[in-house]
Amino acid sequence: MSLETVVEDIRDEARARAEKIRADGEEHADGIIAEAEADAAEIREEREAEVEREIAQEREQRLSSAKLEAKQARLGARRDVLEDVRDDVEAAIADLEGDRREELTRELLAAAAEEFGDNELRIYGRAGDQSLIEDILTEYDDATFAGERECLGGVVVESEASRVRVNNTFDSVLESVWEENLKAISDRLFDDQ
Repeated sequence: MSLETVVEDIRDEARARAEKIRADGEEHADGIIAEAEADAAEIREEREAEVEREIAQEREQRLSSAKLEAKQARLGARRDVLEDVRDDVEAAIADLEGDRREELTRELLAAAAEEFGDNELRIYGRAGDQSLIEDILTEYDDATFAGERECLGGVVVESEASRVRVNNTFDSVLESVWEENLKAISDRLFDDQ
């Protein structure tokens, strides 16, 4: 074998090795690229799923917020209607006249007077009801009209001896009846079943 043949064999062998290294490198690079593409696809899918979750969550939050706002608006409207009804009832009570006003005032005074027994009573009432109350008080011993109270009608009765005050005004009766029947009033007004 000549030296040239040996050199050529070495060159061929070096070329073959270089080709193998290049092929192995390309194969390795293709593997890295394929792995990177798979990772990128997985990351893209995860991000898309995350974005979809965020969109769904945002949609749900906005829907919940809109429902809450609508409910608050509905409750506010109901509250306004109930306040209007209450104002109308107060106006109707304040406008009571004649026998009906006298009957109610008489009943409220009698109920309050029972709380005190034989003590001297001071009776307070609405300015417009003073003469009515004074007429009713002619039937009571030791009871006097002591002054005006800001109210729709009825009486406030006090006794210094017992340090007790009974508020039997139309306002206090209305408040009690209103509180006890508010749900029924609301149900009737708004057809809640």
